[in-house]
Amino acid sequence: MRKKMRPTKIGVILSDKMNKTRIVGEVVEMKHKIYKKNIYYTRKYFVHDETNKSNTGDTVEILFTRPLSKNKRWNLLKIIKTNVTTRINS
Repeated sequence: MRKKMRPTKIGVILSDKMNKTRIVGEVVEMKHKIYKKNIYYTRKYFVHDETNKSNTGDTVEILFTRPLSKNKRWNLLKIIKTNVTTRINS
């Protein structure tokens, strides 16, 4: 029996103010049914970052997991691209 793959998403870290928790935003594009105009909105995910290595502005890949708290359902898989300006200023 084959094990199902857990879903992954790519997004940008919006906030890193909590300890071991990051808020990751994923931009979603949707076409309006009547006016056929593109609508963009952001989905926010609470992500568990055990090592606190990621900072605001980093592009990351996240992995769906079991519930870790009331809102956390995702784990940080890897940092794809770091935000250089955040590293210099901090």
